[in-house]
Parts: sequence; structure tokens; C-alpha cells
Amino acid sequence: MLSNIGIPGLILILVLALIIFGPKKLPEVGRAVGQTLKEFKNSARELTSDPIEDIKKETKEISDTFTK
Repeated sequence: MLSNIGIPGLILILVLALIIFGPKKLPEVGRAVGQTLKEFKNSARELTSDPIEDIKKETKEISDTFTK
């Protein structure tokens, strides 16, 4: 999706953001977007890692049962 923007499009987006938010608000907006993306990535990682951890735990319990 974003790979089709190109350099001129990216410059246009940055200029529009600067006009809309102004130079004082732009760092705050960037920080907020970064924190949101970080939170989203952590949540997505949690959702995908939970089943893997559950499978590992169950596999360990089963192997412990057979080794006794």
C-alpha cells in the first residue's frame, strides 16, 4: 500500500502535515503515531505468541507425564 507513494508523494504528505499541524504540534503527532504503532505491534505479537506458548506448555506437560 505505502510502497506506491514514492518520494514526491511522501514530500507532499509531509508538507501537508506541516501545514495542518504546524511545526510545534508535528513532533507530538509523530510521537503519538509511533506509540500507537508500537502498541499495535505488541498486541499483535501477543496474540500470535499465546497459542505457541500454550502448545509448548501442553507438550511439556504431556512429555513429563510419559517420562514419569
